[in-house]
Amino acid sequence: MIDPLHTELLELAKKAARRAGELLRDGRPADLAVAATKSSPIDVVTEMDIAAEKLITGLISEHRPDDGFLGEEGASSAGSSGIRWVIDPLDGTVNYLYGLPTWSVSIAAEQDGETVVGVVGIPMRGETYHAVRGGGAWVTGPREGERALSCRPAAPLDQALVSTGFNYVTEVRAHQADVAQRLIPLLRDIRRSGSAAVDLCDVAAGRLDGYYERGLHPWDLAAGDLIAREAGALTGGRPGERPARDLTVAATPGVFEPLQRLLEEFGAWHD
Repeated sequence: MIDPLHTELLELAKKAARRAGELLRDGRPADLAVAATKSSPIDVVTEMDIAAEKLITGLISEHRPDDGFLGEEGASSAGSSGIRWVIDPLDGTVNYLYGLPTWSVSIAAEQDGETVVGVVGIPMRGETYHAVRGGGAWVTGPREGERALSCRPAAPLDQALVSTGFNYVTEVRAHQADVAQRLIPLLRDIRRSGSAAVDLCDVAAGRLDGYYERGLHPWDLAAGDLIAREAGALTGGRPGERPARDLTVAATPGVFEPLQRLLEEFGAWHD
């Protein structure tokens, strides 16, 4: 039975993701420009990232003023309720800046440090993915209504479609490219969407057999990781570890271990 608190958090996260997605989709200015950079000149923030985070934190605070926040664009507070919201208001900012459709709004709720609710809205697909710990993973789409998610059946690694992402720091990107080059002959193919949250949801929905990336932050993966796991995927980092900044891996049960083993062998986590 789902905890009523978790149901409350889920509904609030879905509402916040929907409103932020509408703001981003319908309010994107024609002359959208970079407002700031972070880790490198190509790691950008737009005015819309900032506006979406303010919308999300403001809406949640109206309903739950004692909760804490960790947001990509600076929201940070401890709170006193035991609940912390982990927010990426616009995952895939470069895609959004260029007018590409693969971007998302990612909102997770943690209770005492464990993720219990995850919502990822993908406005340009008309899809909202959501999960509550122990309650399965679901997607609401424009044609099929709400349906339960299940990752793909196990496939041999050489028949696996795997996605990845690249860091914004030049030296790290070069190493990631080397790892991808070594992996490509061993897989069906590699994709690169530009949004970690979308990739994790695509693993959950059976659109990918696996996904890996180095350099993710908690807001990049918190919601998508829960959704993937609740859909039957395995997730982790380096062998025996949880998803982390060093490495995040999500895949169907048949692909996860051999992919993780190869990533360890190829030093995908190295600085």
